Amino acid sequence: MTETATRPRTEAKSPKPRASKPNGQWKVDGTEPLNSNEVWKQEDGGLSVRERIETIYAAGGFDSIDPTDLHGRFRWWGLYTQRKPGIDGGKTATLEPHELEDRYFMMRVRIDGGALTTEQLRVIGAISRDFARGTADITDRQNIQLHWVEIENVPEIWRRLESVGLRTTEACGDVPRVILGSPVAGIAADEILDPSPAIREIADRYIGDDSFANLPRKYKTAITGHPSQDVVHEINDFALVAVVHPELGPGYDLWVGGGLSTSAHIAVRLGAFVEPSRAAEAWVGVTSIFRDYGYRRLRNRARLKYLVADWGAEKFRHILETEYLDSPLPDGPAAEKPTTPGDHVGVHRQKDGRFYVGATPTVGRVSGETLLKLADLIEAHGSARLRTTPHQKIVVLDVEPDRVDSLVAGLEELGLYANPSPWRRSTIACTGIEFCKLAIVDTKDTASAAIDELEKRFGPETPESTADDGANRLLRPLTLHINGCPNSCARIQTADIGLKGQLLPDGDGGQTPGFQVHLGGGLASDSREEAGTGRTVRGLKVTVEDLPDYVERVTRRYLADRVGEEQTFAEWAHAADEEDLT
Repeated sequence: MTETATRPRTEAKSPKPRASKPNGQWKVDGTEPLNSNEVWKQEDGGLSVRERIETIYAAGGFDSIDPTDLHGRFRWWGLYTQRKPGIDGGKTATLEPHELEDRYFMMRVRIDGGALTTEQLRVIGAISRDFARGTADITDRQNIQLHWVEIENVPEIWRRLESVGLRTTEACGDVPRVILGSPVAGIAADEILDPSPAIREIADRYIGDDSFANLPRKYKTAITGHPSQDVVHEINDFALVAVVHPELGPGYDLWVGGGLSTSAHIAVRLGAFVEPSRAAEAWVGVTSIFRDYGYRRLRNRARLKYLVADWGAEKFRHILETEYLDSPLPDGPAAEKPTTPGDHVGVHRQKDGRFYVGATPTVGRVSGETLLKLADLIEAHGSARLRTTPHQKIVVLDVEPDRVDSLVAGLEELGLYANPSPWRRSTIACTGIEFCKLAIVDTKDTASAAIDELEKRFGPETPESTADDGANRLLRPLTLHINGCPNSCARIQTADIGLKGQLLPDGDGGQTPGFQVHLGGGLASDSREEAGTGRTVRGLKVTVEDLPDYVERVTRRYLADRVGEEQTFAEWAHAADEEDLT
């Protein structure tokens, strides 16, 4: 790194008197960096690396990249090195990062609120075709991820994305990540209020702003105005959920401190009502608390969820209102329990009389060619808008009634199903060992194969038990989430059946890919009475080969043993004896 390319962002200050083991809270302990990540973030912030990518690294190639930029600052622009092919999962924890990584990048395209035009979709599809070997995955945070990206092509990719209003800014890193937003914002007939203005204000004003470009760790936001609570708000750092205040009208219920990874925390309600005009103010306040009071000394304690757990809702709200907001927030009601699924799959009427159509790509995997054809299909049916969802789905907006059937048929030809089987609809998977340096097992292909097998065993419609009268059936699809490592990008703790990748003994002295099983988790958008994490059973592990057998077995046992059709899988799983879950 050249001296002229280095620019300090935050001048280290002498710390105030503090405890013998400071947590690195800037407002308590001072801003002196207490670990190596905090050192380089203060010496030269992540946003500054873009200039070096454009002027130095794109010309010099992979070998010219400074190691701290490569493994740190690149994330501020949506770039991670991907896993080198052929390295098995047993070596994930034993090899150094530079031994695991390839000379290619995953690039994350930031899509706040999941909102896309067909013009933008076509640009992403062409970038995938031209620079990413045709790869494209829709993530459960409404982004689109590309792979096989070479550093030499990054400036041109940025130029194309930014020409249509897209960016990769702060798609990764210790920053505010993409803002999850209701996929049916502004168009759903049953919407309480449209969150689009709040999402746009936050994204336009604060993404790429130095004020929030050095947070303790990643920071996740979710905002919805839809009664299905379709943005998995319970597992985000900051979330606004639409409610109707008895005196103030429509607004938001404020949640903070959610997150999964290796230590799952469900977000807490502050009991505060946020009027739509104060949504951005509330976001700035909570984000500033994280910046100023978040734990920076230990990376594994640097998420907002730990601060919220230590402070509690009452103290957090007090600090927010007295130190960061112009005035206190009024008390407000909790949102009502959703009565419809939050994935928006199927055909639904909009408030203007047209329709939106939600379709399922298998575990989020598409391709550049599919995106290009999808853009053509949508435009051929008179629309120019679509949304991605936090459930790895696509929603096409503004479809005239007489063109719905034709669109549904065209989507299916592209592998996008508006009438999927319960298993194809409710299964999601992370990137897995194919590209991720942290993964231990394959996920996308494993999930796809399991879906195909379960469809054969249960048929394409709602699964039925083996009861002679066929009366026992699933009233809602069981969610099946498959993750390649313990970090829970696929939200395994909040699925009916969540699978955490690990290596298992193969019986011959070796190891085979498999999963630890979590049972009975769920969120409001999954029609759960209350959000909660799944149950683990000691010793319950399943190999990749046995996965379809296990899912079929536990599903049929649930159908046979549940107390009435209304007992959910989560209720049954938490009450069942361990031997009934194996």
